[in-house]
Amino acid sequence: MPPESPPGAPRKPRRGLAIAGLAGLLVVVLVVASGLWNRNASEAKLKQWTDAQAIPVVSVVQPANSANQATLDLPGRLEAYIRAPIYARVGGFLKAYHVDIGSSVKAGQLLAEIEAPDLDQQLLQAKAALASAQAAEALATVTAGRWQQLGGANTVSRQTVDEKTADLTVKQALTKAAQAAVDRLEVLYSFKRLTAPFDGIVTVRNTDIGALINADSSAGLALFVISDITRLRVSVSVPQNYVPAVRINTKVQITVPEYPGKTYSGVVDASSRAVDAQSGTTRMQIVVDNSSGELMPGAFANTRIELPANLQALSIPAGALIFDQKGLRVATVDANSKVVLKPITIARDLGQVVEIASGLVAGDRIIDSPPDGLADGDPVRVVTPAKPAAASR
Repeated sequence: MPPESPPGAPRKPRRGLAIAGLAGLLVVVLVVASGLWNRNASEAKLKQWTDAQAIPVVSVVQPANSANQATLDLPGRLEAYIRAPIYARVGGFLKAYHVDIGSSVKAGQLLAEIEAPDLDQQLLQAKAALASAQAAEALATVTAGRWQQLGGANTVSRQTVDEKTADLTVKQALTKAAQAAVDRLEVLYSFKRLTAPFDGIVTVRNTDIGALINADSSAGLALFVISDITRLRVSVSVPQNYVPAVRINTKVQITVPEYPGKTYSGVVDASSRAVDAQSGTTRMQIVVDNSSGELMPGAFANTRIELPANLQALSIPAGALIFDQKGLRVATVDANSKVVLKPITIARDLGQVVEIASGLVAGDRIIDSPPDGLADGDPVRVVTPAKPAAASR
């Protein structure tokens, strides 16, 4: 058994070990704290970088003035100036037709005949009823005259004379009713012959010999369609900012794809004098002479309307347009670098550039090629100052 140390002897080695242990522990704590601080700093920098990357980077342009724009091109469709679908007023079967599609007709010309045996019998019955009513009236006339003579001689009562006179009045009324029935059926009988209401061209035939004809079937197909194509009309939607410059009798040039390089002259004939709340346009009607017969109703046409030379429009790149469920819009950037989506109306599509009819002002900052998913109020980072878009000429 080793001897015990004398009381009061110093314990230097054990104290040194304790100090060394404390120092090591302090070093470990410092290392761990430094690591945690560095980690938090890295996470803060990563979050800052991630937040910065989440903000879309965009380039913006400003609307440019389309100076000296003297014409306005608008699409339209040619329509016959007068067009009449022909329906049957009587039921039956088609007995014959005397014209076909493309036939020129004159007002009153026979188009087709309808065979209506039911109507024929109704007319015969009505005429027989009229003859019976006329015979009864004739007898009542003679009878009333005789009784009036007897009444004048006081050989019969006044009551009997009045009854015979009233019976004559009834018979006369029945005759008029029978005559009206005959007249009505004779008018219907005349409708067995379908005639042209005006000079024109047969553009549609939807029936054939033996086909069942229903009376007043305006909900179905017309038997024929007659169109006056000596004049045609084109309906166009004029953007609101151009409406003051497009007046009645304004000259218009019309072109169609089937005759490239050839133009037809027309004039603005009518205006709706109202702006459509959804499209921001006014409906106008253009009339074009077609005495040559070259133009066809239903065909697509481009209209070029002459405008004052000093009229200007705003133009932007076509890539700035946004099409979504809310319609046609562009994304603009406000003073706080927030997105503001504005609905617009296009005046003309010039390919890479479009002219704007309404919705923008000259100082707007418009996002060119906006990224998907932009919404009102989203922050953005503008990398280039706004430059005017290329103006159309």
